[in-house]
Amino acid sequence: MLELIAQTPLPCTSELLVRELGELGIHPGDVLLVHSSLSSLGWVCGAEQTVVSALMELIGSSGTLVMPTHTPDNTDPANWCNPPVPESWWPVIRNSMPAFDPEVTPTKSVGRIPETFRKFPEVLRSSHPIGSFAAWGRYAAALCAPHPLEPMFGDSSPIGRLYDLDSKVLLLGVGYDSCTCLHLAEYRDTGKKRYIQEGTAMMVSGERRWVDVMIQSLETDDFNDIGSAFEKSRVVVTKTVGKAQAKVFALREIVDFAQNWMSLHRNG
Repeated sequence: MLELIAQTPLPCTSELLVRELGELGIHPGDVLLVHSSLSSLGWVCGAEQTVVSALMELIGSSGTLVMPTHTPDNTDPANWCNPPVPESWWPVIRNSMPAFDPEVTPTKSVGRIPETFRKFPEVLRSSHPIGSFAAWGRYAAALCAPHPLEPMFGDSSPIGRLYDLDSKVLLLGVGYDSCTCLHLAEYRDTGKKRYIQEGTAMMVSGERRWVDVMIQSLETDDFNDIGSAFEKSRVVVTKTVGKAQAKVFALREIVDFAQNWMSLHRNG
């Protein structure tokens, strides 16, 4: 924290965030998917609460704010590698992991801003026990409608619905490797796919159960390459917000671009 304070000339306030995010081209009524890093902004007065409030103020109730609220620890421990756990633990974890509860289950690996966002009044959360999204505003209920186990990020998921709504994406201090909507392009890619055995704890007919499911193996290793290529031919508005580099672009455009890119570079 001392290092963060030392690197920040002036505190980042709500008023500053609203002004600088607005200069990126985010407007009232927008449907906006946000991927974020709080620390990248510098020292923020009010921390993640301020960031969420500023985004809500900017798009207003006529808009829709969406963030990933994933829970990758509610998965089969046999697939864990960072870090792995002893094989003798696997049955214990499968039998004991709490069932996913949209109201209670905390996020993991998506940052402090989405974890705070999901707790705000009138924020809804989709039902996927691994890859859920939270949403607030005009289209929140439609976006969080039934979220199938698989395809987790396909056309029938919140990402697919964001595509249909011609949404915008905000990368706030993070790279394209955090851009979840690129997984929609993976599902749409007609090339050879690989599937893995996955499992998760969830409620089924009012009871906690461990559910096994085959899911498509998803990759992010080339997402930054896709983003770099995308910026050479499409409109990506880039600006400093606080101390963070921020980018705004059309979700539909990057998904279509990524699908074509994958067909050439992954399947060639």
